[in-house]
Amino acid sequence: MATAARLDIRDVITGNGPFGPAEIRSLVEALAGDPAAHRDLRAAVKELESHADRSPAASVKLGVCQHLLGRAKDALDTLKSGDGGALALFYQALAHAAHDAHDKAREAFAAAKKAGYDAAACVAGIADSLRASGQVDEARKEIERLGSQGESSADYWAAKGAVLADTGLPLAETVAAFEKALAIDAGHPTALFAMGVINDRLGNDDEAIACYERSLKRYPASVGALLNLGILFEDRDDFAKAQGCYRRILEAYPNHPRARLFLRDSSASGDLQLDEQEQKHRDRLDQVMSLPVSDFELSVRSRNCLQKMGILTLGDLARTTEDEILASKNFGETSLVEIKEMLASKGLSLGQISQPAAAEEAVSEPSEVAADDQEMHGLPITELNLSVRARKCTTKLGITTIGDLVRRTAEDLLECKNFGVTSLNEVREKLSERGLKLRGD
Repeated sequence: MATAARLDIRDVITGNGPFGPAEIRSLVEALAGDPAAHRDLRAAVKELESHADRSPAASVKLGVCQHLLGRAKDALDTLKSGDGGALALFYQALAHAAHDAHDKAREAFAAAKKAGYDAAACVAGIADSLRASGQVDEARKEIERLGSQGESSADYWAAKGAVLADTGLPLAETVAAFEKALAIDAGHPTALFAMGVINDRLGNDDEAIACYERSLKRYPASVGALLNLGILFEDRDDFAKAQGCYRRILEAYPNHPRARLFLRDSSASGDLQLDEQEQKHRDRLDQVMSLPVSDFELSVRSRNCLQKMGILTLGDLARTTEDEILASKNFGETSLVEIKEMLASKGLSLGQISQPAAAEEAVSEPSEVAADDQEMHGLPITELNLSVRARKCTTKLGITTIGDLVRRTAEDLLECKNFGVTSLNEVREKLSERGLKLRGD
């Protein structure tokens, strides 16, 4: 079977050939399946941007490509100097929608439809913008007005599924609409994102991750899909992949507040995970160190010498130097070799661990809550206006009042998955504003 020819992306973008929905679809498919396509796209965009005397047609090409790279603001500015045709108007609408300028997006979608762009895609865009503005009934009416004309369009079914979800109809009807969209276009990003959200809410994490990842093969990448996917990866303690999702958002939107916050928290949680792994390693080491030397086959001489020295466990041996062993009467080189081999079988060596100095821990007396603070301690935790992530973790820990919170230590909070140092500092700051602090701070 012949291999399909690789799309020459730079020629499609910088050349003089046609550039419409079919070419854009080929471009998007190349981006989904060929990692080198990203490099070619960026290079072509850079080349077009360097041309100060671009033609209106070239400006449309550049604006569309900037949109695919997630640069909605640049795309909008560029497309305004385009030829004003249906394609330029449609991608202006998409750029407006990306910036939550939903009124302008609806106007541009309507203008694109009037200029001859695919009616189902334009109506779907109008419906999505209405939904985003809270006008679900109007969105439903837009979909209904399109009628059977849209039934062959994946955009139509994806928009209809979103409206059904917002109107609270049975889940089966909503899923059926999204499945119809995916039957027409298996990679439809809106339908895949919606199915990811549904599976996410139902606790089907594997299916949710698969849907989000498939949706992200289409460009521009969905910010919502990247955020949700990052959180799912964090729930699996895969902080490297989670951070990759948040960084991908920040490449297009450097000041995106949630992506910046989640990246900080994920980085902190990743560090905490390393600390936990280190703790597990220490726990395993402690188990080995507590093994009695009597569990091992030693010569009578070696056993007697160790007993006289008060060495009962492998830990005692690891805290004893070679010189101290040899200083014992009747303990010669043969016994020393025997002891070293026994320790080496458990990954230990003589003198590996110095005897820790005994430290006396300060015991803090519990303080009674002042009468003036009792009322504040009874306030609900919502009074602190915590971020979504911090609030989610306090809910998991059963913390419902400020009093419940101040009775917890920082370590208690950090035990909750996804509660990182950033969230901890946020809680401390909110408590400090009220003259309070966590137990142990």
